[in-house]
Amino acid sequence: MPKPIMIKAKGDGVRIQLAVWEGKGKQILCIHGLTANCRSWDLLASSLAPQHKVLAMDLRGRGFSESPPSGYSVENHCRDILALMDDQGLERPVLMGHSLGAFISLVFAAKYPRRVDRLILVDGGGKLSDAQMTKVFAGIKPSLDRLGKVFPDFESYLALLKQAPFMQPWNSFFETYFRYEVEDVEGGVRSRVHPKHIEEEARNLRKMDSSQFYKKVMTPTLILRATKGMLAEDDLVLPADVAEGMVREIPNARKVDLEGTHHYSILFQPNKMRDQALLGFLG
Repeated sequence: MPKPIMIKAKGDGVRIQLAVWEGKGKQILCIHGLTANCRSWDLLASSLAPQHKVLAMDLRGRGFSESPPSGYSVENHCRDILALMDDQGLERPVLMGHSLGAFISLVFAAKYPRRVDRLILVDGGGKLSDAQMTKVFAGIKPSLDRLGKVFPDFESYLALLKQAPFMQPWNSFFETYFRYEVEDVEGGVRSRVHPKHIEEEARNLRKMDSSQFYKKVMTPTLILRATKGMLAEDDLVLPADVAEGMVREIPNARKVDLEGTHHYSILFQPNKMRDQALLGFLG
């Protein structure tokens, strides 16, 4: 798997880090999840490039993008994406988002229909009830617990993450992804992601009703859904009934249930059905 080329791009008043896997076909701009970074896309990029060109951004406050003291909301990210697309000469890329990135991609496609060729929502973007949102945040708690803590070394950092059942089976893609996000600090290492920024993001996300954007999405849309919970059977980020509602209301949407996957394995584990669905949709 070739390593991506790393470049700095212009966001909306912030510098944005962009990973690029060169390719010939469509340009696919990937938007990661809540506490993630651009290297969460390494495995998918290995399936899509060089047939297509894959670009993955670090959202503001994540990875090596700049971290303003505030401004963490779907609206802020949409403005960053628009600025980045103009900066990089991306006229109408395919937009693909996972988790929080799916919400951002959905809203962007609704607001700027002429700037998106196709939309791919990977286990996210649906309107959840307050109760379901609470279950999801409980499910991702093990991944939130690493933020702000100093670990004596990278191995100790990984040891905590490897305890999470949804990180199994562990593979090199997880390792690359987590190594990318740590920084050396006094006393050891810690994640570059600031807990306060994620708290602001989570508050804003809970206030958002993503269903108001469904009917405004004019581009062909593929929804990839994980069928298993993270820590429990029902902590699904995209429950079946929510996904069905999206297919009904988004004018040109179709859904593929990836049986046996959960919110992390849908992105980090090899999956032929997922890759075939993506390549077929892009074709």
